[in-house]
Amino acid sequence: MVKAEVITIGDEILFGQITDTNTQWIGTELTQIGIRVIRKTSVGDNEADILAALAEAETRADLILITGGLGPTKDDITKKTFCQYFDTELIINEDALALITDFFVKRGREMTDLNRQQAAIPKNAEYVKNSWGTAPGMWIERNGKVFIAMPGVPFEMKNLMSKRLLPKLQAHFETPVIYHKMIKTVGIGESFLAEKIEAWEDALPPHIKLAYLPHFGQVRLRLTATGSNLATLQAEAQAQVEQVLPLIKNNVFGFDTDELETVVGSLLKSQEASVVTAESCTGGYVSHLITKVPGSSAYFLGGVVAYSYEMKMAELGVKQQTLNDFGAVSEQTICEMAEGARLRLGSTYAIATSGIAGPDGGTPDKPVGTVWIGCAGPNGTTARKLMLTNLRETNIQLTATYALDLLRRTILAA
Repeated sequence: MVKAEVITIGDEILFGQITDTNTQWIGTELTQIGIRVIRKTSVGDNEADILAALAEAETRADLILITGGLGPTKDDITKKTFCQYFDTELIINEDALALITDFFVKRGREMTDLNRQQAAIPKNAEYVKNSWGTAPGMWIERNGKVFIAMPGVPFEMKNLMSKRLLPKLQAHFETPVIYHKMIKTVGIGESFLAEKIEAWEDALPPHIKLAYLPHFGQVRLRLTATGSNLATLQAEAQAQVEQVLPLIKNNVFGFDTDELETVVGSLLKSQEASVVTAESCTGGYVSHLITKVPGSSAYFLGGVVAYSYEMKMAELGVKQQTLNDFGAVSEQTICEMAEGARLRLGSTYAIATSGIAGPDGGTPDKPVGTVWIGCAGPNGTTARKLMLTNLRETNIQLTATYALDLLRRTILAA
């Protein structure tokens, strides 16, 4: 197994001013060519911290990838620090200089000395052409280890890796095949899921590992198979999937890149059915998830965000007496919301949400996190009570997930 470590450089990452999306992308791409990322380290624009991160990474990884700190300003110190780490000096690379010069000429801009210095790379580094920016990539080998420095700008880094570095890494390293198979579940907690599949998990062969990845009401089961032949690994992983599915089939909604809203949309299209939403506590988030899917206009007619009692009555036909007797967060109200939306908007199905998202508004009988969801369809209406968290945003996302799953189950039962 070839082990890799990613080092991201930049105070802006540590300050939380930008989100590091580079590491996730790099990890995905390296996995595809059989290289495993074992560690991610983020450091600021500080020479001592960068040197320490490089030294630590070299002790445990075969491949060290660095992003960031290659710009023309004084806070970009990656190249200077590289020179200190490898006991070398910066020299102007003529190929890099020609590319940077052409970059400025084509844009009708004057090239400053700072821009010219971007063509300088450590003397012991191999220049890696960056056709999408002015910061060159660098490849350095020492003691059987490979160090790669890339710009931190995501589109530059991705193009540099895709076009230049990934093919070069495949040629440089002899790597095993790594194959991931994802089983996506919803509506069951991680511990309950683990208990259901414990015997199956214990019987997995040594070269197939299982990971649990929970995310807002869902748990993704990731099988990672390692070997020398992709087709063999795919067949072995699929055989394991077929063994475990009977144990958890009611909670499995898809595989690999499937998303819950995409699966629901496919089910609706297959039945030539339509859906509408009646949302209170989710404030339109369920509609947002549904309409994220390209082509959702084929089955999504629209929705109503009815926050107040008045809106629930005027737009969805919820009875005043129901609200007075049971309140907005109740089985009775959620059923009338779903049924009213389905009737008034003329859809096959309607899903409704109403709850106390928080952080305020709870009572002893209905604490923060109390939510009702409902789904009305041709065969009647189903309601479900949820007891969630004290966190508003989490409650909104969990409610939307469970509402879409209720719709999925309703469609499958039709």
